[in-house]
Amino acid sequence: MKVAVVNPPFMDGKFSRTSRSPAIVKSGTMYWPFWLAYAVGTLERAGHQVLFFDCPAENITRRELMSKLQEESPAMIVLDTSTPSIHSDLSVAKEISELLPEASLFLVGTHASARPADILLSAPYITGIAAREYDFTIPEIADALQSKNDLQQIPGLWLNTPDKPFFTGAREPISDLDSLPMLADVYLKHLKPENYFFAAARYPSVMIITSRGCPFKCSYCVWPQVLHGGTYRSRSAQNVVEEFMKVQEFFPQVQEIVFEDDTFSVDSSRVAEVSEALIAAGNKLPWTANTRANLSLEAMKKMRNAGCRMIIVGYESGNQSILNGVSKGTTIEQNLSFAKRAKQAGLLVHGCFMAGNPGETRKTLEETLEMAIRLKPDTAQFFPIMAYPGTRLYEQYRSSGNLKTEDYREWLTEEGLHNCVVDLPDLSSEDIVEWCAEARRKFYLRPEYILYKAIQTVLHPTTEGRRTIRAFSTFRKHLFRRN
Repeated sequence: MKVAVVNPPFMDGKFSRTSRSPAIVKSGTMYWPFWLAYAVGTLERAGHQVLFFDCPAENITRRELMSKLQEESPAMIVLDTSTPSIHSDLSVAKEISELLPEASLFLVGTHASARPADILLSAPYITGIAAREYDFTIPEIADALQSKNDLQQIPGLWLNTPDKPFFTGAREPISDLDSLPMLADVYLKHLKPENYFFAAARYPSVMIITSRGCPFKCSYCVWPQVLHGGTYRSRSAQNVVEEFMKVQEFFPQVQEIVFEDDTFSVDSSRVAEVSEALIAAGNKLPWTANTRANLSLEAMKKMRNAGCRMIIVGYESGNQSILNGVSKGTTIEQNLSFAKRAKQAGLLVHGCFMAGNPGETRKTLEETLEMAIRLKPDTAQFFPIMAYPGTRLYEQYRSSGNLKTEDYREWLTEEGLHNCVVDLPDLSSEDIVEWCAEARRKFYLRPEYILYKAIQTVLHPTTEGRRTIRAFSTFRKHLFRRN
């Protein structure tokens, strides 16, 4: 069967739909569509012919997408979704259904998984929704359609029926991640590294996943709650290394690999195991990973010896009560100690900070900025809180009346940048967004930081210097203006 897998266009811009916080990012970041890519891999392994259209990355307009679909006439279309783009996603889906009325149309992704019944009730032209992890759901759908078998026997599926949306029952999270196709194989066949950009990594970079889920319970985190069900699973070290080597073989132009796991450092012993396997394989390619402030110094040193260049950590706030309020499970002292260990190990740090969590005040925001400067990360991001459907934080703000709208279009500004729809007693949503802009200015325009970056660029012009200049070329127009 011919199947089209589509990351649809949105806002005529570089909309990074796969990001945890989908938007047109100030630094120009464009995530690889790895969740869709896994489905492409399982479809092809099942013998289906797959068309893969990553419209934002490939600059495919809506009109061009429709033309390609009409020309190829696939029997099944899989369309990705996100919260801020959902109205547009459904509009694209409706146009496809009118263009190819005989085709079966399925939605996937975070928003579709969080609000399946609501979507199907409002969109009778959608055949169904493959909820949560859909890697094996999608090829099973294609097999059933080809054999004219009953879709209701496939778990993890919401179907449009004449009466009401029908749920086939939950699908268990995939226990053996080594059984999945490797993203490197899918990327080689369908995608180009030059179309993607991650500001914290050297360009061009490739994103892979070495684990899914997270045992920690942060109330705001989307993927563990909406896609993975909170269940933590990991690939074997050898499986990770095999894909690492494939990336280097397939894409000699790639300068770095990004481990885009929910939390790569759930277990320091696994981090050490993966690092040791990379060292044994003779890895020379730098890599970056999402971590938690629990990494031991020994694990950090092994990561550095294995080629790790940077670690990305969610510090989130400089106030302990705020951290406790979102069930972060870390402490201020932990964060400070983590930063010291990273420096000892020779690892750069990209620090993530949020504004607008429960209990946030102007005073706690001041503490967060002070903490960001004290921690001295190589780079930092300051995000307004993004409460997404399907997360505990969304339900908390919805029930408390702090969510000022449920019009998902308001999750972005007119330019497609991150917006905020949370009003707090001491802070309006506008205050929160403006604080993020001001925090960026105060962090990045410090003489100490500018001198640090200048020295880094001079010492490492072709690596860190090139990365900094590329990110700054996009970021500067947002840095020097007020919202």
